[in-house]
Amino acid sequence: MGRVKVVVSGGTGVIGRAAVRALVDAGHDVDVLARSAANTEVIRRLGADPVSADLFDRESLARIYSGADVAINLATEVPVGYAAAWPTAWRHNDQLRTRAVSNVVAAARASGVRRIIQESASFVYADAGDAWISERDPIEITPATEPVAVGESHVQEYAGGFRAGVLLRFGCILGDDPLTKFWLRAAATGRPVGIGSPDAWTHLVHTDDLGTAVLAALHAPSGVYNVGAAPVRRTELVEGFAKAVGSDEGGYLGPVLRRLAGGRIEPMTRSLRISSDHFSAQTGWQPSRPAFDPAWFDAALEAQPVR
Repeated sequence: MGRVKVVVSGGTGVIGRAAVRALVDAGHDVDVLARSAANTEVIRRLGADPVSADLFDRESLARIYSGADVAINLATEVPVGYAAAWPTAWRHNDQLRTRAVSNVVAAARASGVRRIIQESASFVYADAGDAWISERDPIEITPATEPVAVGESHVQEYAGGFRAGVLLRFGCILGDDPLTKFWLRAAATGRPVGIGSPDAWTHLVHTDDLGTAVLAALHAPSGVYNVGAAPVRRTELVEGFAKAVGSDEGGYLGPVLRRLAGGRIEPMTRSLRISSDHFSAQTGWQPSRPAFDPAWFDAALEAQPVR
């Protein structure tokens, strides 16, 4: 795909900043939805153009999508750390994955946009133990995963004919981001960082690989794609946090805290040995961080030392 006009929502978040940088560096024309003066400055520093709209206002979205080739929606508001245990902390994020995605799809259709790229999450898959998981495997719908599935369904209904809908099921993001910094601080002070069984598999993606994945999705056929590094046992991840902060071992969330957290935390306990081979085969994308190791935390530790 040659030079295209792209409109990005969620362009100042963790995935969004990486994506905007990659799109600008590749020579595309990039507009980014901005809702504050601070975001406007961030967007300009990234080399993109800020535009004013509201994800909950279809008419404003249709206006900024006019003349665009691609709409990329990366808007999320994921609670950081133990706040994720409280259902009310997810309320706005759930709205972004349902109502906002519905508005993006409707506005894109009305404006003649030919491609939507939508951020999604790989924790929607059902626990598969040690079995490998591909995009063909079943998902498990619970109150925690339903908003993700609803957002995906809107994009899948949009795809067809001359329109493409691409869903990127990212693994758990680690690297230079607020959630990684939270877990590093927790590990440094002896608080638990592991959730679920130590033998379970977890699907990860480094912040260095987010932007290139979104860029690769510009020429991916319609469909669902897993995006991440090689899966890792949860015990290796917890040991990696401990090693990064100089601790002897990492702890796991106990049964009392898991019970208090309720259903919102359940998807994070699933064993998900997920393969991203399909995305690589369709686009040529390869992660620059293909396997987890404690060096994944270097940038976060340099930005915010925990000891």
